[in-house]
Amino acid sequence: MNLILLVLDSLRQDHVGFYSDKYQPSLTPSLDAFCNDAVVFRNMYPEVLPTVPIRNQLLTGKYSLADSTWQPLNGSDLTVPQVLGSHGYISALIADTYHLFKPDYNQYRDFHEWRFIRGQEYDPYRSAPLVRRRVEDHVTERMNEQFRDILRIYLQNTDKQLSMEDSFAGQVFDYACQWIDENHEHPRKFLWVDCFDPHEPWDPPVEFDKYTDPDYRGPDLLLPQGGPAGDWATQEQIAYLRGKYAGEVAYVDHYVGRFLEKLKQCGYYDDSLIIILSDHGHPLADHGKFLKGPDRMYNELLKVPFMMRFPGGEYGGRDIEALAQFPDILPTIYDALGMSINNAILPGFSLMPVIRGEKEAVREYTISGFNSYGIIAEAEDRSIRDLKWNYILRPEGQEDELYDQVDDPRERVNLIREYPAEAKRLSSCLGLYRTIQKSFLVSGVQGRFELGGTAAR
Repeated sequence: MNLILLVLDSLRQDHVGFYSDKYQPSLTPSLDAFCNDAVVFRNMYPEVLPTVPIRNQLLTGKYSLADSTWQPLNGSDLTVPQVLGSHGYISALIADTYHLFKPDYNQYRDFHEWRFIRGQEYDPYRSAPLVRRRVEDHVTERMNEQFRDILRIYLQNTDKQLSMEDSFAGQVFDYACQWIDENHEHPRKFLWVDCFDPHEPWDPPVEFDKYTDPDYRGPDLLLPQGGPAGDWATQEQIAYLRGKYAGEVAYVDHYVGRFLEKLKQCGYYDDSLIIILSDHGHPLADHGKFLKGPDRMYNELLKVPFMMRFPGGEYGGRDIEALAQFPDILPTIYDALGMSINNAILPGFSLMPVIRGEKEAVREYTISGFNSYGIIAEAEDRSIRDLKWNYILRPEGQEDELYDQVDDPRERVNLIREYPAEAKRLSSCLGLYRTIQKSFLVSGVQGRFELGGTAAR
């Protein structure tokens, strides 16, 4: 059995048609068709965010929230290409996620082959002056100079991209198809395709840039600035950026479809375990801000698409509500490949009993958050979820939040004062989780209820 893993960075679950009717017609016909023949999970969540800690977790299966910051792999980490290599698999990583290839980050270290497509986001790739594009065409009057400088890097990187085939997703999936052709003689293959789109900047090819208001006459915004969106953009400009993101999603789906068609043509679609997921979603000012951040512990960031197609379409059509987290992915892979002996040292749970219908669930709750990240020294916000509630633990001095995900999936009404018992119940999960949580979080939650009697501060 081959293993093919597709990671699509920053893809919101509610922009995939199988999960939501937000867009009609669907932005994602290729992913929708794949979902119809796959096992689909509706409640898969990252544990630690963002990009690099998530990749480390996918590579190793380790819990990361307590002690893994934005950092390289440790020298002692046992990775999935390393394990599969010991079972006779040839492996490759094809990616334009430029963080994976930064000096000393080592995310590619155990693959037999890796290919890096340069130029995404702020990758220091090109320095030539701009010829085709201008920074002034892509900013609002209230965007600051620091923002303009980082946008200039992206524009320099892409100034020579003249066609859809030159685009990043086009290059990534073209290389992936090429690798499939070149390695057909290997009996066991593991291919990891890590596509940075639809991560910002949102710059879809013109063929897919059709989800903005045709009457819009403002700047061609490609990238949101941090902070409250109203500080730098009008409502019309916010809507325009949302349309650019939608176009980016549709464009990525197009290339996913081309790659899946290649697998079918080569006979790999039916003899491979194919997994497609996103590392996280992306806030589109749903709660006032664009971009990822520790304070954005809502569905638009944490709910991700996750789907698995088994050889021959086995288990296909199962639509699963059970809770799952990224540390469960590697145990599930090893179990599906007949290598569950490797799960003995992993903390996550195989989802195969749920997929086979032997169990209804393997988790009662999930916990998600950021750890130390960039200029953020300590990110204390945590989301503790079950199938009904999302309890958001805030830092000292801020009111916690509680949302009914069944009746209020957009998380508009904070019910923390109406249901303090539910908040207290979910907060106790941090105590059960204490071996992988910072002690100040556990004691802080317990003290809050013991002293105040309510989760509201």
